[in-house]
Amino acid sequence: MDDDKQKIASKQLRLVTYLSIAANVFLIAGKFIVGFITGSLSLLADAIHSVSDMLTDIAVLLGLYFGSKEPDSEHPYGHGKLETLAAIVIALGLLGVGLGMIYYAALDIAKDNVTHPRNLVLAAAVSAIAVKEVVYRVTKAVAMKYHCPAALANAWHDRADALSSVAVVAGVVAQKFGFSHGDQVAAIGIGVMVMIVAAKLIRDCLGELIEKAVDQATLEQIKDIIKANGQIRQYHRLRTRTIGRQVSLDVHILVDPHLHIAAAHKIADSLEKTLNEQIPRPVNITIHIEPDIPELRKSI
Repeated sequence: MDDDKQKIASKQLRLVTYLSIAANVFLIAGKFIVGFITGSLSLLADAIHSVSDMLTDIAVLLGLYFGSKEPDSEHPYGHGKLETLAAIVIALGLLGVGLGMIYYAALDIAKDNVTHPRNLVLAAAVSAIAVKEVVYRVTKAVAMKYHCPAALANAWHDRADALSSVAVVAGVVAQKFGFSHGDQVAAIGIGVMVMIVAAKLIRDCLGELIEKAVDQATLEQIKDIIKANGQIRQYHRLRTRTIGRQVSLDVHILVDPHLHIAAAHKIADSLEKTLNEQIPRPVNITIHIEPDIPELRKSI
């Protein structure tokens, strides 16, 4: 069951990443062409940002490839945390993008640099915003569905690219209303937002690397599944963590002490099957069976 979930998830995640690559190739070509024709430095900078987006797409594909490899003797729990490491790399790149936007915008204001973008630049930037917003929403939806940190970080990188194009649009509009530094001010505000998102992504990834428990909703779902099994009299020592897209959990369950070992084992198998069926993420489960006797009963 876990293998099927992993394969379906990996396929969907690769598809949205290929979509992002295709969008980036289209936008890089368009931005560079229009940037050279019009002499718009902001649009050329935006094109370079799109190049960085495509590099993060490649990082996601590498993370998915290596993270989906089967467990081996050296990595018995699999390679899922490689996806988390890929997410950290992307988030650090996103942090750099935000800092870069703030730095260069502030530098332009200090030098009193004023650009005079043309309507062709506006059209290119608006088109880029539309394309990137679609890619962001599709990628984010799939990343959230399959709990993939690398794809989620990449989605936010796409959103950052759309926001950098917003700064280009702001520059054009500001020029028309006589505010010469409108694009730089917008870029600073967008840079701050991008850095906040990057910091949140890094925080979440570090939480996973230091064995943080699964989210509260998933934890409550696990507890409800255990409680719903009428043959389990009590449980304790429930521990969870995430390994890439996979949930790893172990739990002690108390059953009728007079049951034959085979019958007790069947209860554990039934619980494992139910958890695999009802938890949308792949689940790695370890169940310890104990007899329901007073000295083994503990608070949950």
